[in-house]
Amino acid sequence: MAASDEIKTSSDAKESLPDYTPQEQRVEKDVDLVAEEGLAATDSHGVAIVEFDRQAERKLRTKIDWMVVPTVSILYLFCFIDRANIGNARLAGLEADLGMKGNDYNMLLSIFFISYILFEIPSNLACKWIGPGWFLPFLSFGFGVCSLGMAFVKTLPAACGVRFLLGILEAGMMPGISYYLSRWYRRSELVFRISLFVVMAPLAGAFGGLLASGILSLSHIGDVRAWRMVFLVEGIITMGLGLIAFITLTDRPETARWLTEEQKTLAVARVKSELLAQTTVIDKTGRQKVWLGFWNPAVLSTAFVFLLNNVTVQGLAYFAPTIVASIYPNYSTVQKQLYTVPPYVVGAFFEVLFPLLSWRMDKRQIFLIIISPLTMMGYIMFLASTDTKVRYAATFFCAISTFAAGALTNAQVSAQVISDSARSMSLATNMMFGNIGGLVATWSYLSWDGPDYHIGNGLNLATSSMQLIVATITLFWMKADNKRRDKIDVSKALEGLTQEQIESLEWRHPGWRWKP
Repeated sequence: MAASDEIKTSSDAKESLPDYTPQEQRVEKDVDLVAEEGLAATDSHGVAIVEFDRQAERKLRTKIDWMVVPTVSILYLFCFIDRANIGNARLAGLEADLGMKGNDYNMLLSIFFISYILFEIPSNLACKWIGPGWFLPFLSFGFGVCSLGMAFVKTLPAACGVRFLLGILEAGMMPGISYYLSRWYRRSELVFRISLFVVMAPLAGAFGGLLASGILSLSHIGDVRAWRMVFLVEGIITMGLGLIAFITLTDRPETARWLTEEQKTLAVARVKSELLAQTTVIDKTGRQKVWLGFWNPAVLSTAFVFLLNNVTVQGLAYFAPTIVASIYPNYSTVQKQLYTVPPYVVGAFFEVLFPLLSWRMDKRQIFLIIISPLTMMGYIMFLASTDTKVRYAATFFCAISTFAAGALTNAQVSAQVISDSARSMSLATNMMFGNIGGLVATWSYLSWDGPDYHIGNGLNLATSSMQLIVATITLFWMKADNKRRDKIDVSKALEGLTQEQIESLEWRHPGWRWKP
């Protein structure tokens, strides 16, 4: 089928349309022309000047789903396993072997987040510059090496050094994969596809616990014993996956050998059709666009919500085994590992369900509001009861609600910017804020606060409550600002500006509307 056959036109006009066409004079262009660099694919109100064949789009989207999403999902699974397996190693004797005392474990966790936060933005800008098809496999192989290195550390300072390097290499994975997927999917589609790799975080908790239990059932692997075997095996697996990804990961639609020429054109055109005023999908990095990708009210608000949420996410990742151990102190190490699995499995289900509903409704903010009370319920149960069954049930409430925010916030900050440059920055900003929350989480469960951990549970109740407040205020602000923008004369506001200046306006473009 020719590319021009994959578009339904309401006009046979052949003339080249101007970059900005009033909405009431909208005319559909040929999809090949829309995909071309140098021409905008929307009118001045952000409405696409093309109407794509839904069946052709569905066929293309399914093909992308099968060729792109599985690879990045597996990479992220082991990214999270290599980060969180230290919690499993702790139960298997890590602290005793390295001579750790008091809050040394919390310090070891903090080292990771310091480098993670510092390198979040530089890493994602490098991902755009180098290309995610090369950069993401490089990161994967690198943090696999770091995980392998943890199997051979003998002292706490050595472990801190390895964890610092691990933070540098893992910093670019979640925003990098989200940015990579934004090259392939529409705004509404992105949230569900992000969830399909972010769901690997709770699954890593479940799978990591099972894998750690299996590995720890062995007496030794060569000269490597006990908790060191966990890092050895998982590090080698990750390195292998990174090498495979160098071959399998396609950088962008234009270079996909598994797409026909018509499908490549359609893939580019449909993404471009949502980029207000932009004449290309993958633009050159510009300072103004990058700055406005950060200095954006909706991005900063959403990133703050993710900061609050990540206090819980990372707290569960690192301290779920510790919490389970405090609930069931007389169980064996393997039994404690296995009891961490069910909450993660339930969390994984809702991690996909909420983004799926978000995709179908093309709404994200309302779901950031909905999930907060569930997290609050979980921590109220932790604080109100010492009954083991109640407290174990509380971990399910936390897991149900908290993991979904990763996909929702990344999709939301991606939807609140226009250009590729701004998107790489907005996603990095979201993750940088989120991992500040992760740093807070490393000090939320202190050894002297156990076994009830009133401080840690109280902190998580406070952050989830604040998340509800901030997300709700942001929703009302978006709607109010959109009404204000409806009164602006777009043509008059753009008068006298060059195409380059118009493209650099980003969310300040008078035709822009926030996407709640």
